[in-house]
Amino acid sequence: MANLKIELVKSLNGRHKKHIATANSMGLRKIGDVTVQPDNAQTRGKVAQIGYLLQVAEDK
Repeated sequence: MANLKIELVKSLNGRHKKHIATANSMGLRKIGDVTVQPDNAQTRGKVAQIGYLLQVAEDK
């Protein structure tokens, strides 16, 4: 199964509480934090919600 490499590139300051909670649920707390998540519907939904804060690449 493929994975997604997700990096937080914009600050969480001043964002909606739900967006901050979504980032925290993926392990992203500070700018530059990187996490590897499985490429599934749940992760894709999180990325869709806060995609404007993230940089996403496929991890093989």
